[in-house]
Amino acid sequence: MTDKISRSEYERFKHFLEQACGITLGEGKQYLIVSRLTRLLREEKIASFTELLTAIERHNPRHIRDAVVDAMTTNETSWFRDSSPFEILENVVFPEIDKKGKHQCRIWSSACSSGQEPYTISITLSEYLKSSQTPNGGLANSQIVATDISASMLAEAKQAEYEEAILGRGLSQQRKQQFFQHTGGRWKVVEEIKRRVRFSEQNLLLPYAPLGKFDIIFCRNVLIYFAVDRKTDILNRMAQALNPGGYLFLGASETITGYSDAFDMVRSPPYGVFYRLRS
Repeated sequence: MTDKISRSEYERFKHFLEQACGITLGEGKQYLIVSRLTRLLREEKIASFTELLTAIERHNPRHIRDAVVDAMTTNETSWFRDSSPFEILENVVFPEIDKKGKHQCRIWSSACSSGQEPYTISITLSEYLKSSQTPNGGLANSQIVATDISASMLAEAKQAEYEEAILGRGLSQQRKQQFFQHTGGRWKVVEEIKRRVRFSEQNLLLPYAPLGKFDIIFCRNVLIYFAVDRKTDILNRMAQALNPGGYLFLGASETITGYSDAFDMVRSPPYGVFYRLRS
């Protein structure tokens, strides 16, 4: 089995990833493909990257194609990652929606990875309900739809069980004790938090209509992997998936500027920035 990839093989991989999931690889990223796919070649007894490319281009066998996308998708996440969005949720967005008299808020976590983001959103909602003293009304019946392109990540997220080291990434001791149960050496998300979240496989290049309409969309640290035209398409279709006046959260290093005019930037001192759908 070879551990090197030729220029022509690299160009074929770049084309495949762009078409399959929108990921755009720049120049000089051959090492990334080698490091992430060598194990797959070994496990599937595939002798070369050319043989692997032939398999994924012919969709035969199908699981190989899915495994390649899975391996090449970055799954970096943590609890309350970049705390600003969750502070805005609790102190700005949830109160605004609550004042409208809505009894349910629909939230989309569009790249949920192993589940930390949607469960963090659910924890934030529980904390808001407690602080607003409306635990049985207001937004108590809200729903969080968590999607990802990776079937393996979704399977892990659905388990809602995490090792101690993973909980240590962004989760305070107080929240760990309040929202998790220690069982069998792992920590399980309590039912109050888990029941609001449902998981579904979703490629962001495909239609969003089957997911329904949302009041809030989280699309954080995802757009950076897409080409300009893909970013524009995704943002405009997310705008169509939002209810009037809906909210969009992007990653700290991401922006809509130059990609979509469907949103207004809202500065919310001291918490940070979010986007609201233009009326």
